[in-house]
Amino acid sequence: MGIYHAGELAVQHRLGQSDIARRLSRMVRDEIPEAAADFLSEQPMAVLAASDDAGRVWAGLVTGPVGFMYADDGVVTVEALPVPDDPLHEVLDGRARQVGMIAIEPQTRHRMRINGIATAAGTGLSIHPDQVYSNCPKYISRRHIETVSAPPTRRELRRTHALDDGMRRRITAADTFFIGSADREGNADASHRGGNPGFLEVLSPTRLRWPDYRGNSMFMTLGNIATNPSVGLLIPDWDTGSTLQLTGTAEIVWESAAGAQCFVEFDIIEAVEISEVSPLHWSAAQLSPANPA
Repeated sequence: MGIYHAGELAVQHRLGQSDIARRLSRMVRDEIPEAAADFLSEQPMAVLAASDDAGRVWAGLVTGPVGFMYADDGVVTVEALPVPDDPLHEVLDGRARQVGMIAIEPQTRHRMRINGIATAAGTGLSIHPDQVYSNCPKYISRRHIETVSAPPTRRELRRTHALDDGMRRRITAADTFFIGSADREGNADASHRGGNPGFLEVLSPTRLRWPDYRGNSMFMTLGNIATNPSVGLLIPDWDTGSTLQLTGTAEIVWESAAGAQCFVEFDIIEAVEISEVSPLHWSAAQLSPANPA
């Protein structure tokens, strides 16, 4: 049995990339290679994605000292959960869930993705992977950690169903966001999207649009959207450590443009903004040379 579900196969076929996707499927494993385990253990942050009990997908950030994530005996341990105000905290601090995880190293533009079943373990998670693979460095903005702050005494939380002016400015200025998606069975995936500021466009207080640039041709995200429109976005503030999380529904718009093989439009159901989620404060971005103008 192949690794792709019907939605992924359909998108691959429509965009004429089935042969490439078939060849690249060999890079997807159900175990953690030694090099991947070493990479994971060196990262101070990762993004997780999962569906809540209502079927809404959320993407959230976890951080910790180097070594807080590691692989042993085929199991990935994450010694942290999303912060308590994050909608994913309650989702992951209970029964077993299908999760997607992406660990990204902005300073080297490296990333790896792990999809599998997560169970709560103490104050963190144990993930039994069924898909492990790396991606190319395309569209990742290079950044370096400049300072690490102490945990805040309290965090500010804002929940809304439409974007305010501050949220809109953050989105328009973003060169990076993360997207969580899931297929019909709930198998989750977390992925990265990058581009020049303005590539994530605000169409209205409840609707966004972005181009889908040429990537690894597997179409894990677009394939999920083709079968299940529920997605979650995470837009980090690399300077302050705050996060903006959006959950809603997405649709593929089959239009092409310079650098874009299609577009995605996203309707917001809920927005959650939390201050000081991450203690990591990063340098200004060096935009990827792969970004379309």
